[in-house]
Amino acid sequence: MKLVERPGYEWVMVAVAFLLGVFSFGLLGTVGVFLKPLAAEFGWSRGDLSLGYTVLTLSTALSAVFWGIMADRYGTRHMSLIGVLAMALALFLLSRVTSLPEYYAYHFLFGVLGHGVMSGPMVANVSLWFTRNVGLAIGLTVSGGAVGQGVVPFIARYLINGYGWRNAYLYMAVGYILIALPIALLVRDSPRRLERHATAAPKMRDGSEFPLPPTAVVAWISAAVVFCCIAMSVPVVHIVPLLTDKGMAPEQAVTVLLTLMVAGTAGRIFGGKLADMIGPLQAYASMSFGQTVLIFLFPLIDNVFGTYVLAAAFGVFFSADMAAFLVCVRSMVPANVMARSISVVAMFGWIGMGLGGWQAGAAFDWTGNYILSFANGSIAGIVNLTILGLFALHIQRGVRARDVKLAAAE
Repeated sequence: MKLVERPGYEWVMVAVAFLLGVFSFGLLGTVGVFLKPLAAEFGWSRGDLSLGYTVLTLSTALSAVFWGIMADRYGTRHMSLIGVLAMALALFLLSRVTSLPEYYAYHFLFGVLGHGVMSGPMVANVSLWFTRNVGLAIGLTVSGGAVGQGVVPFIARYLINGYGWRNAYLYMAVGYILIALPIALLVRDSPRRLERHATAAPKMRDGSEFPLPPTAVVAWISAAVVFCCIAMSVPVVHIVPLLTDKGMAPEQAVTVLLTLMVAGTAGRIFGGKLADMIGPLQAYASMSFGQTVLIFLFPLIDNVFGTYVLAAAFGVFFSADMAAFLVCVRSMVPANVMARSISVVAMFGWIGMGLGGWQAGAAFDWTGNYILSFANGSIAGIVNLTILGLFALHIQRGVRARDVKLAAAE
């Protein structure tokens, strides 16, 4: 019997994708941790260094559609090995960086051949293993990213303190090879990817076919996700420098980021399960509202306890947000275009993450504080919510048009 046919292997794939997500998202979380050490050594501005995060996310976005098409055609089993090797190589090269062009080039490499492979295609693979509890499975899978963005920066801070920033990058590269490569060898593709009914329109909660074509679904969700991710990236990238500017020790600032991401781990699982319970679009909108409200509070809170509470609350909402919009795609497009659809949405998400992280650094350089940076994040969240409302109305019109067409045919 083939390994992909073994009952229960779908949960093995959840665990594998979770762990690979830890490594894939790990570097994203370390940009803020390495920001001040690199600025101190080379004199680069925060805007310059934040642009490295933007390069990583945009390069992920540029490669996302290609990797999604490859996953739909050939599966993800061998792609994951490419991703692990590229991530380790990029970290090794970052340990030897001496100029901003090199810094950007190595983040580009991490995104194009590493993170781009591990994000959308891997989530699509896991989602196709399930017909029930799809949201829970996706939530568990993407919670690995939250763990990575919390744990890896914490480890990086420890390595920087003990061995310097160059050795921190080097030791991370070695760890990625030794731990992530054996895990990638366990990746298998769902048999459902090649079944004949893979082109069928997905079912809505009432059992009827979803009324919109995949292109329309992807266009609407992508438009919303750009602004959703502009919003969420501001605290994710800049919370450590924000808190150290307020006088908090770097080690404690990293524990706040860790708190945010640990809460995010639970948030992604919660977001996926909530999508199963009330519907993915409803879950996405409700979590987006919470995220939007909380973002602007970060520069305004000065006490340590309030900072931890805010970080934990934001972690739940922003992470649930990410799980919910992925479940939206899974529940609205056919299986044969699942990987490319999730990858296109992810592409626009990474564009938003890159723009949000960069604008926050640039706004700080311009104003000397983070008020405008975080205000822009909340404004982007409002735009995201507006688009989601219009999308819901468009789905309702599609349902009415479908029902009228069916009634006329009878």
